[in-house]
Amino acid sequence: MSSIFTLALLQLPGLEAPELTWQEWVRETWFGGGFMMWPLAAAFVIGMIVIVWKLIDLTSKSTRTRRTLRTVDELVAEGRIAEAVEAADRSKTPAGRILSEGLRRHEEGTERVVKAIENAGMIEMSKLEKGLVWLATISTVGPLLGFLGTVIGMIQAFQAIELAGEVEATTVAGGIKVALITTACGLAIAIPVSIAHNYFVAKIDGLVIDMEESAQRTIDHLHDIEVRRGAAVR
Repeated sequence: MSSIFTLALLQLPGLEAPELTWQEWVRETWFGGGFMMWPLAAAFVIGMIVIVWKLIDLTSKSTRTRRTLRTVDELVAEGRIAEAVEAADRSKTPAGRILSEGLRRHEEGTERVVKAIENAGMIEMSKLEKGLVWLATISTVGPLLGFLGTVIGMIQAFQAIELAGEVEATTVAGGIKVALITTACGLAIAIPVSIAHNYFVAKIDGLVIDMEESAQRTIDHLHDIEVRRGAAVR
């Protein structure tokens, strides 16, 4: 992205190509942004760690959840409840734990099954959303930190003018540089973090829909079994 900005700047009259390597450019940007680069860097590191963790976690759970739902659905449809409970427990997935809680109460009636599934679903939903609050916070705080750096940079620029007693480009350049760098860094952090947050929310919503559909099928199967048992008793 820096190369794109560089090419754009080269179109302006009077600007020459900067003779900097990318390491030198990073170092100059870091020191040019002032002390506000430290909280911005912390926000960036935390955001990347959470993104990588959630990406691995949700990808793994998504694959295993769909496999578990398919297996449990087939077993319940065949009336093999004990095997379905065992398969759900063995999967160690959110869907498996939800269905297991419901299936264990199939002898207590459909209403108890529904209540158990709802309670387990709320717990598993909170676990799936774990870590998203960090991404939401960083996507909000990142630009604010950048804007704070902007204000600090402008204060430095006006202080330099006050001390110098006159306005020259070199006098205010340092403060303006801090303002622009911190703003750009804050936005550069917030944009990918916000995209990742929305992606994870959509992925979790997809998993929840799959689990709700499977839970409803399980309830329907159990209700059919209950009805058949009632008819047999009569």
